[in-house]
Formats: sequence, C-alpha cells, structure tokens
Amino acid sequence: MRSLLAPLILALALAVLCCCEKDSKAPSGSPSADSIKIKKEVANAFVRRQKRSSVYEWYFEYYKSPMEQMRERCENYQPCDILSEQIGFPMAYNYYFGRY
Repeated sequence: MRSLLAPLILALALAVLCCCEKDSKAPSGSPSADSIKIKKEVANAFVRRQKRSSVYEWYFEYYKSPMEQMRERCENYQPCDILSEQIGFPMAYNYYFGRY
C-alpha cells in the first residue's frame, strides 16, 4: 500500500503544479482603468431605453395615479409601511390617513 501511495502523491503534486501555473500572456494584477473604459456611443447603444409609442404611455410616465400616490405616502411613513406588510395596504392606509 505504501509503495502505491508515494507515486500517487507525487503524481497529484505534479498535476496541481501543471494546472495552477500562471498564464504568461495574462497581465498580472488588476486591470487598469484604461482597459475598462468604452466609447460613449457603444455604452449608449447598450443602455438605450425603448421609446414610448402612444400619448397614453407618455401621460402615465409623467403623472402617477392616485393609488400610486397613496402607496408612496404610506411607504414613506414607517408605521404605515410596517402595518401594510401585516394587514395589507388598504387597511393600513385607512388606519393612518383615513378614508381614501
């Protein structure tokens, strides 16, 4: 058993050295800031938003519904936000701000 163990350990050690050897082509250390930068045109093409197609979509992009305004009011008031997670938004809003 010992006669097999020594060559096996030696073979594993050589395999680890071969697999873990650094690539000579890869730069050492972290990449520089110049290698990370991309052109503005390329970045804008990647992150470009979809255009709104109808007047209806334009309107609701700029103006919030009354329900959305109430939800934001409840989210900004911490006791209402916590209670809304427990019993639901309509009941929590009604408890803190009255009838909607």
